[in-house]
Amino acid sequence: MERAVARLASERPVVIFSKSSCCMCHTIKTLFSDFGVNPAVHELDEMPRGREIEQALARLGCNPTVPTVFIGGERVGGTNEIMTLHLNRSLIPMLKRAGALWV
Repeated sequence: MERAVARLASERPVVIFSKSSCCMCHTIKTLFSDFGVNPAVHELDEMPRGREIEQALARLGCNPTVPTVFIGGERVGGTNEIMTLHLNRSLIPMLKRAGALWV
């Protein structure tokens, strides 16, 4: 299943593993949307194998498992990591390098 996560994580410059009922997931998705980024979003609670993917994320060290953000195919982390990058003004340059932003 870790291979499936790696495949999904590299399908777009930004990939978010989320749950539709998670308020922090909504916050992270809104942040990227406000930047003009169009991430691939995988709502684990709406996917047939979502539970297995969530377990694979946990084995990869994601705690909590959602939201988990991949940029350029690399796991960046969850809410704390994304917000820290944003507040340090490092997130936008990272998104540009990954090809998620053109501005």
